[in-house]
Amino acid sequence: MPLRFPFVFAAAVMLAGFSLQPTASLAKAPSLDDAAGRYDIDGSSQINFSVGQVGGGGISGKFGRFSGTFQLDGQDISRSVVQFALFPETVQTGEPRIENFLRSSAVFDTENHPKITFRSTKITQTGDDTAEIEGILTAKGTTRTEHFEAKLTKWNRSVISFHIQGGIYRTRYDMSVGIPIYSNIVQFDMIVNGQKH
Repeated sequence: MPLRFPFVFAAAVMLAGFSLQPTASLAKAPSLDDAAGRYDIDGSSQINFSVGQVGGGGISGKFGRFSGTFQLDGQDISRSVVQFALFPETVQTGEPRIENFLRSSAVFDTENHPKITFRSTKITQTGDDTAEIEGILTAKGTTRTEHFEAKLTKWNRSVISFHIQGGIYRTRYDMSVGIPIYSNIVQFDMIVNGQKH
């Protein structure tokens, strides 16, 4: 019986919601041999985030520019590697005032830190189509270990998609402004689409 392939990825970073309704054939996890190879993360991916606020509301948005790859090992999923980068200058919330504040030195400090990166260090299969991704996230000059949960949502031999979620404590990256009115946790809810290289 072939080893089933779970969701693999990372993010960046950082960030919030998608709902795909895959057909039964697309949702079925392929074998690792079938899915093995390099995938380039494409622009149809969605890198969304949200920060809650006391009493309701908060800030939600997405990042418009990002790049990355994932290399899926055909024999051992734990040897697969995800690399991801996003560019916080491209943050979008629908409110220019908030976007400018997020780009400022109080939050992302995009002038001095134009890129946020993630590289996986450990991938653990947790189900037929799910996995936990552990890796190194670097933001605003600080590097920490973070964890994301991934679920395979689509696969058709040339395209693969994952739904990735995770929470990041922003105080760990010198972004404590607004606490406690705004949550310390940035929730990421991402759809990551890869094209086979």
